[in-house]
Amino acid sequence: MPTLPTISLGPHQVSRLIVGHNPICGLSHLSPELDCEMRDYYTAENVVSLLHQCQAEGINTLLARGDYHRILHWRELFRREGGELHWIAQTASEMHDVFENIRVLAAAGAVGIYHHGTRTDQLWHAGEIATVKDYLQHIRDQGLQVGLATHIPEVIEHADEQGWDVDFYMACFYNLSVKPRESGLVNGQGSAPEEQYEEWMPARMCETIRATEKTCLAFKILAAGRQCNSQEQVREAFRYAFANIKEQDAVVVGMFPKHEDQVALNAGYAREFG
Repeated sequence: MPTLPTISLGPHQVSRLIVGHNPICGLSHLSPELDCEMRDYYTAENVVSLLHQCQAEGINTLLARGDYHRILHWRELFRREGGELHWIAQTASEMHDVFENIRVLAAAGAVGIYHHGTRTDQLWHAGEIATVKDYLQHIRDQGLQVGLATHIPEVIEHADEQGWDVDFYMACFYNLSVKPRESGLVNGQGSAPEEQYEEWMPARMCETIRATEKTCLAFKILAAGRQCNSQEQVREAFRYAFANIKEQDAVVVGMFPKHEDQVALNAGYAREFG
């Protein structure tokens, strides 16, 4: 079985390439038409097949939101077939009780949980970012690795300056929260055309990633498909990401292998540059 470079996340060794959840949940961050295509493609059978492909390529970790009707169901089917991937879970902001959500995810076997980035950003804009610490403490109380996700570099810098009890940051290469927004998976409206993907944004977040001593999981390194016009462009995006994050960091990439074997291609770039 091929192997990939790994990093430490507490007691766990996770691959420097982690498979993300947006495509399997039908959120492309590109267009409603692609959202629909992803939802049609990702039957339970195809989700399980993707996870087996990832495991076969040395990707040993799934990062996925903590909803009960999709992720927990698909992960259970995968495990019934002998599949084994570490699972880093995102809080599901649509839940009536996110504290209960955290307890369920811990009981279901997550190795770490992170506070949903879009919700983090909403609280930042509202001047209520300190309330996130209650959720982080609840994750810590479950004995798991504690994560904070955001699209805004200043949030990470603030958490570091305040000495927050965080093991890792989920750091987006693109600041989709320049203006307050809601997740398409939370509001059910799917991809929104007003999301901003400016060329200068990755360098700004990478500066923050390199400045923190905490492990960072960098996501949207392909600009949600906008850097996927050719494999040369994809390869360059992987090269840039690994060259500009720390050795203790990893990247999270959603995959949609309907038209090409993105799992094998992405794993190859991770082996080449990671």
